[in-house]
Amino acid sequence: MQDHEPRQPVKYETGRFLGHGTYATVKEAIDVETGEVYACKIINKELIKGREYLVVNEIAILNRLSRGHPNIVTLHDYFETQHNLYLCFTLCTGGPLLDRICLREEFNEVDAAGIVRTTFGALKYIHGAGIVHRDLKPENLLFSTDGADAEIMIADFGLSSVLDEKLSLLTGICGTPSYMAPEIFHLEGHGKPVDIWAMGVIAYYMLVGRTPFDRSTSQAERRAIMAGDLEFDPREWACVSVVAQEFVCACLTMDPAGRPTAEVALDHPWLASTTPHFVPDMLFDGRPLNLLPHLKRRFDEKSKMNLDRGQNSEPPTSGSGTRRFFQQWSCPAT
Repeated sequence: MQDHEPRQPVKYETGRFLGHGTYATVKEAIDVETGEVYACKIINKELIKGREYLVVNEIAILNRLSRGHPNIVTLHDYFETQHNLYLCFTLCTGGPLLDRICLREEFNEVDAAGIVRTTFGALKYIHGAGIVHRDLKPENLLFSTDGADAEIMIADFGLSSVLDEKLSLLTGICGTPSYMAPEIFHLEGHGKPVDIWAMGVIAYYMLVGRTPFDRSTSQAERRAIMAGDLEFDPREWACVSVVAQEFVCACLTMDPAGRPTAEVALDHPWLASTTPHFVPDMLFDGRPLNLLPHLKRRFDEKSKMNLDRGQNSEPPTSGSGTRRFFQQWSCPAT
């Protein structure tokens, strides 16, 4: 993306509360001049003291990726007030992956393959730009709208990192444990293959309703991941094609070097074949078997975190002097 001249930040009005995380609240931000609605991440400066690099990193990554691929959430603007930092993203109104699946009347293996294919297309672009996402999970795969033709979008690049000639492997533990590759836990250094692993976990989850290393405790789950204790219960996988299982196995290969790249994954028969792979429902003319009843039962077994409504915060109305943080940390103007 080419740099362009700095401008005064656009003024916004706050809208609905959308969610919150450890350091940030997300609300709608309405551009008062155009009426365009964005998702605005509001980050409390006090809460990120000592971790400012995370915000700087997310902005740098998204400036590198934004508008380059239709399935990656775009960063449109960022600014600050005395107490908060504000990042304005594309508003995805269709909700996260698993919520969207549960709202459907039917969900089958062909649908799952389509989602995985589209996501891998975006991941190929991300990896081609030398970036590792490092936190791929269903909550970070959002649908652009609630329409039937909505696009799946990769979001939340807060843990992403750039790999180049000087930095070929990353270190440290980061991500969401259920989706983290074993080499992250082993502190062996990691790179793009961790995203392939995470996609294998997501595909597994969509097909049978649970993560592959799900255990009674987080410690037991971590040990299972580190040991590669992968199970394909025949009772769960009877409704899914062997080709899909082979795809998941390839993504969940213990040796990072043995996992397919995003480009190679897109050529796998489960994603590339002109004839879709699925287990036919013999009661309905051989159409793909509806996985949704089983998935909903499994989803309901997992406790879901209820989002609080969040506390009031200063409205994201920018004015003079609002780029002090970004100037200090050498963030480019939007």
